[in-house]
Amino acid sequence: MAATAERKVEVFDTEEEVAVSLAKYIADLSDKFCKERGAFTIVLSGGSLIESLRKLVEPQYIDSVEWSKWHIFWLDERVVPKDHKDSNYKLAYDGLLSKVPILPDNVYAINDALSAEGAADDYETRLKHLVNCGVLALSAASGFPKFDLMLLGMGPDGHVASLFPGHPLLKENERWVTFIKDSPKPPPERITFTFPVINSSAYIALVVTGAPQAGAVQRALGNGQNSDKLPVQMVSPEGELTWFLDKDAASKL
Repeated sequence: MAATAERKVEVFDTEEEVAVSLAKYIADLSDKFCKERGAFTIVLSGGSLIESLRKLVEPQYIDSVEWSKWHIFWLDERVVPKDHKDSNYKLAYDGLLSKVPILPDNVYAINDALSAEGAADDYETRLKHLVNCGVLALSAASGFPKFDLMLLGMGPDGHVASLFPGHPLLKENERWVTFIKDSPKPPPERITFTFPVINSSAYIALVVTGAPQAGAVQRALGNGQNSDKLPVQMVSPEGELTWFLDKDAASKL
């Protein structure tokens, strides 16, 4: 696994300030990649992350971002219909995608008609097709797909994507996309990117707000020694990792 090139930790007084800074960070990276490669591949998560993207729908970004060059993917997804309340696609559609002019063909939701295993296989096959088409870059270092930006949240237990503490999937190092049928957090059936894909990214933003996450933030960023790594501590991209924290999440640092 490639060593982390750079890690930044940004702490803001409020979640509102996190959202303002995150929107500018995303818009700047969109501009950079659209200029460099004519496309911007961005990976969304579920949970509170979509709410933290709300500033992107404000006029300054609606009018300036090259939305037609965005390609939207999901870090993980619950194996439920797209209109189900637990669907990460629905969360993103309601909170962001329905409000910005992203091309529908550039939004890569899972096939919700398939089983968890089938949906994971299908999503990986589609990613490989996008690599062959030149939409998605491939990491020269790892041979895994290299997304321009991944937006990660974190649970109070330190999980990222659907990669949970102590779960065998933490060690998966061949698949691009895999599935889980025994998620400790409902719903139990999900698909998820694996760590080799996550860590091949050019940029990763870890967006963590709220006091319940403070303990896991302390373990991830503090100086304490703990033999059992939390999943979030395994996030180590080829490129640049930036933590966006509010003061509640950072309260134990």
